[in-house]
Amino acid sequence: MKRDEANGSPDTLRGRRILIVEDSPVVATACENMLRDMACVPVGPATNMAAALRLAADEPLDGAIVDINIRGDKAFPVLKILADRAVPFLLASGYADWTMPNEWQGHPRLAKPYSPHLLRDSLLDLLR
Repeated sequence: MKRDEANGSPDTLRGRRILIVEDSPVVATACENMLRDMACVPVGPATNMAAALRLAADEPLDGAIVDINIRGDKAFPVLKILADRAVPFLLASGYADWTMPNEWQGHPRLAKPYSPHLLRDSLLDLLR
C-alpha cells in the first residue's frame, strides 16, 4: 500500500469524510485532530443527538465513529440512519459493558481511550 510521505497515512484514508459523534469535548477534539493527521476530513463533531442525527442524514460520509452514549441517550437512531445509507461505522465507548441490541452486535468496536494507531488501523479495516 502506498504511503503519503508527509504524514505516514495510507492513501486510502486521504480525503475520507468521517463523522464524529462524541459528547466529550476533549475526546471529540482529540479524534478530530487524529483524523486530520491521517488526511481525513472530520465531519462534526456532533456533541448531541440532534446534531448527530442531522449530520448522519445530510452529510456526504465515507464512515463514522459513533460514541454509543450521547448525553444520556443511546445513539441507536444515528446508527440506523448510517446503516440505511450504507455508511460504515465504528462503535466507540469508554464503558466496559458493551450491551448492544442484536442489530448492532456485529459492528466493529473501538474502546476508549484509543490511540492514533488503533484508530487508523480500525478505519482502514472499516473502509476496505
